[in-house]
Amino acid sequence: MGIVNLTPDSFYNGGRLKYEYHLLKHIEILLKEGADFIDIGGVSTRPGSHFIEKKEEIQRIQKPIQIIIKNFPNIKISIDTFRSEVAKIAIQEGAVMVNDISGGNFDKKMYSFLGRYHIPYVLNHIKGTPKNMQKKPYYHDDIIIEINRYFFYKISILKKYGVCDIILDPGFGFGKTLKHNIQLLKYLSLLGFQEHLILVGISRKSMIQNILNISQKESLNGSSIMHTIALLNRAKILRVHDVKEARECVKIIDYYHHI
Repeated sequence: MGIVNLTPDSFYNGGRLKYEYHLLKHIEILLKEGADFIDIGGVSTRPGSHFIEKKEEIQRIQKPIQIIIKNFPNIKISIDTFRSEVAKIAIQEGAVMVNDISGGNFDKKMYSFLGRYHIPYVLNHIKGTPKNMQKKPYYHDDIIIEINRYFFYKISILKKYGVCDIILDPGFGFGKTLKHNIQLLKYLSLLGFQEHLILVGISRKSMIQNILNISQKESLNGSSIMHTIALLNRAKILRVHDVKEARECVKIIDYYHHI
């Protein structure tokens, strides 16, 4: 899953895709490097960020999706939003999946919308909101047990609405300390009850810089190492900034498993 940030303040490449040429060039590179689909977002959800208005989010994503579909008609687009109305517009323009960082917590209409449209849904785990999620995150129980309990509860509600194609994202960096993130990575295979695909969004995140004492620009190698560990622990989808390197991780692990 190649990342397409349409925000001016995204933590890694915000503001770089402001113009149509840069947007299409970025998409072309992602696809050539082996992206199966792309994830388009119009709201920054980095720690400490504030939400923009719905109208502005729609303005950020609607025309770019139209342009992308026009130039790459066979592309598969995931819309990264927690708002059902934004998701609806994106789906009408050609998106085929919803990636919701809030797990349905920020918009109570999200699940009923998904039930009407019958599209794949990435169910993310988060504690709090982007504004406060990294302020002393705490888990009463073992983090794996608590997140599995959260997934079980959310999945049961989604199925009542008729949503069955559910992908699980444990939410690295969304209300987790460095220790929590590493525990998640180490025991990733215990999440999701072996029934649902696991998506990992760990690319160039601060946990890598904190361990290695490096900048985000220097975090490509660390990201590849984290992706390799995640793949060994049952991750099936990698949400990444650098598709070529992530695809190489996938190929090596596939070869490793088939020997």
